[in-house]
Amino acid sequence: MIDIYTVKLLDILPESIRSDPQVRAMSEAISSELRAVSAAIAETILLPRIDELAEEIVDLLAYQQHVDFYEADLVLQQKRDLAKQSVAWHRRKGTKWAVEQVVSIIFQNAIVSEWFEYGGEPYFFRVETEETLKAETDLDRLVRLIDATKNTRSWLENITIKRTINMGSSLGGLFSEYRKTEIYPLTFIMPDIDSNQYYSGVASCWNNTTIGSPYPS
Repeated sequence: MIDIYTVKLLDILPESIRSDPQVRAMSEAISSELRAVSAAIAETILLPRIDELAEEIVDLLAYQQHVDFYEADLVLQQKRDLAKQSVAWHRRKGTKWAVEQVVSIIFQNAIVSEWFEYGGEPYFFRVETEETLKAETDLDRLVRLIDATKNTRSWLENITIKRTINMGSSLGGLFSEYRKTEIYPLTFIMPDIDSNQYYSGVASCWNNTTIGSPYPS
């Protein structure tokens, strides 16, 4: 089966000119160029092939897609995720959903809560996660991503990174009492009284430490 990737120009020329030496030579020269163009057709298909594209092409695609919160030093997979979701984010920009999507780039399991969901001040929201920051710059990057996605009237109150610390504490004590009584004049012999009392205890403490990062003024 002949297709655009293997066809030669000579194969589709009419019989009247196919045998001409000059036409045959030109056909051979042109055919290789036509096959090269056909092979490059796949390069024009960008979004469906984004997971196969080189990083420099993803950078150009992100520029074309107007990804507002795109940064050159993001890892390649994060860049691809941003470019994939750009159109959907532009459609729903300024919503809680859009903020949740960009937050998930840094923290996979983060929760975005609006002020009325936790009893905060009107028009504020916060982000909570139990994940760790992969780099020192991730926190500043996350704030910039949120600021580029949220609506103008909403304000980020804080980013809370929760840590659960299980602490074991042991407490113990010992109390010993000894009493000797002598009675004069001696009328009877009273044995020594030896009283020993032991007290001990164990306390286990569970501490949930919340470290909040306030939104920069």
